[in-house]
Amino acid sequence: MGVSRVFDIAQRSLSTYQHALDITSHNVANAANSNYTRQTAVLSTEKGEASGGLVFGMGVKLDLIQRQRDSLIDTQIRANNQKYSDNSKRSNILGQVEQLFGEPSDLGLSNTLNNFFNSWSEASVTPNSLALRYNLIRSAENLSNKVQDIYTGLTQVKSSLMTDAQNTVSSINSYLKEIQSLNSQIFEITIKGEQPNDLIDQRDTVLDSLSKLVNVNVTTDADGSAIVSIGGVFAADKTVAKEFKLSESGGALTINSGTDGIALNLSGGELYAITDLYSKGVPSYTDKIDTMMNSLKDAVNKAHSSGYSITDPPETGINFFDGYSEGVLKINSDLQLDPSKIALSKDGTNGNGDIATAISDIRNAKRVNGATISDSYGALISEIGSQKQSSEQMAQSNDLILQQLDQQKSSISGVSIDEEMTNVIKFQRAYEASAKMIKIADDMLQTILNMVQ
Repeated sequence: MGVSRVFDIAQRSLSTYQHALDITSHNVANAANSNYTRQTAVLSTEKGEASGGLVFGMGVKLDLIQRQRDSLIDTQIRANNQKYSDNSKRSNILGQVEQLFGEPSDLGLSNTLNNFFNSWSEASVTPNSLALRYNLIRSAENLSNKVQDIYTGLTQVKSSLMTDAQNTVSSINSYLKEIQSLNSQIFEITIKGEQPNDLIDQRDTVLDSLSKLVNVNVTTDADGSAIVSIGGVFAADKTVAKEFKLSESGGALTINSGTDGIALNLSGGELYAITDLYSKGVPSYTDKIDTMMNSLKDAVNKAHSSGYSITDPPETGINFFDGYSEGVLKINSDLQLDPSKIALSKDGTNGNGDIATAISDIRNAKRVNGATISDSYGALISEIGSQKQSSEQMAQSNDLILQQLDQQKSSISGVSIDEEMTNVIKFQRAYEASAKMIKIADDMLQTILNMVQ
């Protein structure tokens, strides 16, 4: 009975430390895998055996293969992923918008607008000069082209944002299907009493990726399945993976649950930056440009239509601009063909340039919400620059927090080669000692057999 117990204990110990070495080897193999969570062998004493009024120990057993993970750090990382991705994406998009305006530079709208008003000021000195009148047309054409270029660029940004939104929603749906599949696999393995540690690692990686795209909330049920909600709407568990759809209404983007049509309440992630700038940011910029250009058009036409041309006979009641709509500032084609029809005289006499002076003075008139057109434009540029700078600074701050959290995560979940090599030596020696015990038990058994012969 005693020899067989030694055999059992040694055999159990041999198997336990073999498994412990397997776990350590798995850690070492994944030392460079940033998505891997370090696993440790949790050993405990095997249940004793009573004999002759005494309880004899039965050795060691492997109780658990434990993942070294801090769920609080995971939650903090996902929360900061949402903030960082939102601000980083927003900064990137605003940078593209900022480049469209090209300020400050000689080719920017500000300089083009100044050249337009300067051309009227120059024409007021010599109003009968055809060269100066042609210069008026050229400066107006340059202004029209610049405004249209900016407007077209903003339209292209919106188109790009729409494509980004579609691709992001598609990625979200793909991640949700993957989470549901992993939840199902984890559940099936868990109910068998086994530990799906590597599958949980895969699921955590997908959840981290999802948190970069949208504001996500993750809880774990009693079965170990991750229950995911996005923007306050249930998204996935072990049996369901909802599919979300992108829709546009009234120039605004919304993401709805495909099954019940509930709209997501976005507050973080790349998708929030995309939809917010598409629905609110870019439209506000185009609205302000529209306000400025309509104000310019109305003021110039009001003054110009009250003046007289140098044609014979002089003409009056002529608009300089035919209209403005969605970035297109149309110049009166008759004036482009015959600049003598430009009305610079206030009383119809040759040499009078009062109308040109009046139009030049529009630059100083507070016509846009208590500000001049130039000041209003400068405020728009300042607004875009300020928003970009703020987003960039917030992204840098979020990135710093993420780096600190990653370091904390690595200290808990990362693999230390030195520590694993120490475990290898410890488990190897325990394994060798167990093998020696089997040899000793075998020698004892041979002794008994020899006595019987």
